[in-house]
Amino acid sequence: MTRQKKTRSLADKVHIRTGKRKDFKKWRHENPDQVTSSTRFTQKKRQQRKLQAARKQARQEAGQPIAIHPEREGTSEKDDRD
Repeated sequence: MTRQKKTRSLADKVHIRTGKRKDFKKWRHENPDQVTSSTRFTQKKRQQRKLQAARKQARQEAGQPIAIHPEREGTSEKDDRD
């Protein structure tokens, strides 16, 4: 007799025991209009995004400005080469 291989995954065990997770995933896939996040979750995420945007704005204002396209005075480089 061969030994049964041990599995590290609990997903199969849970699926066999309850059988509800697969059904819920199928229902959720078939009815996307009825699936909504809780108001608490959406408020939390909205607040997190506001904080993230505020931190990004603060970083941008605190950083040193760099001249990517500096304003050129006088003639352009093409005229100097000719």
